Amino acid sequence: MQNITPFHVAIPVHNLDECRIFYRDVLECEEGRSSDHWVDFDFFGHQLVIHYKPKSEEDLHTNPVDGKNVPVPHYGVVLEWDTFQSFSKKMEEKGIDFVIAPYIRFKGEPGEQATMFFLDPAGNALEFKAFKDMGQLFAK
Repeated sequence: MQNITPFHVAIPVHNLDECRIFYRDVLECEEGRSSDHWVDFDFFGHQLVIHYKPKSEEDLHTNPVDGKNVPVPHYGVVLEWDTFQSFSKKMEEKGIDFVIAPYIRFKGEPGEQATMFFLDPAGNALEFKAFKDMGQLFAK
């Protein structure tokens, strides 16, 4: 498997201070540079920047996947299997209100993966997932 190059993503938030606390204290992402309008975070080895944007009145859109309503758009990371297990348990203990609670897709089959979805305080949908066999990440 090839090494993964860190990515950069910038997301809009209407409540910079509340989201800063969420990403720093709840998700335990290390805070980097910041200004009055944005904050950088180490998001599991990737650069996540929250940028202030006035609140939108758009409703959360979902698409059906495996009988669940997957939020669109969403972003997130693929974690190692054991990291996902400990992180999902930590989120449960912190009382995260899951859009889709942690569960296993394709159990015992090729592409077996764990996934969960929840929202940040600005309503951005986050997905965290892990593959039992990371070599199946891009398998068809």
